[in-house]
Amino acid sequence: MRCPFCRTDNDKVIDSRASQDGFSIRRRRECLGCKRRYTTYERVEEMSIKIIKKDNVREPFQPEKIKKGLALACWKRPISDAQIESIVSGVESDIYAECEGEVESHYIGELVMRHLQKIDQVAYVRFASVYREFKDVHDFVDELQPMLNTPRNPNAPQ
Repeated sequence: MRCPFCRTDNDKVIDSRASQDGFSIRRRRECLGCKRRYTTYERVEEMSIKIIKKDNVREPFQPEKIKKGLALACWKRPISDAQIESIVSGVESDIYAECEGEVESHYIGELVMRHLQKIDQVAYVRFASVYREFKDVHDFVDELQPMLNTPRNPNAPQ
């Protein structure tokens, strides 16, 4: 590893630990040339995933798009940024674990909804209304019917 300060290719690792997400290793290094310290991260090289959109256009997978959609669905709901990040991380993990090369956009939408339904029903319905392109109130009722038929959990967020 070249030192970012003096460009010497001679360093030693002082400390190594797993990062917060558990998918990378954080290493503190010290340059043996200039004695300055710096941090590097080591990750598994993931294959690139292409998303097949409804119109059959393919584009690179971008977790930021999931986060943006979730932020809109969760607006003014008691859902933290950490919970949103957790959903994005879970969906991303599911995609890399189950898919090779390409995945259809509807599959990603279903994954997001599965994760979101566990956290907040209102945000779930908001997301579903955009994702499934609800046309009228009957579409909302059809989506809500399974939830209305299950007994209410008194500990669940309102």
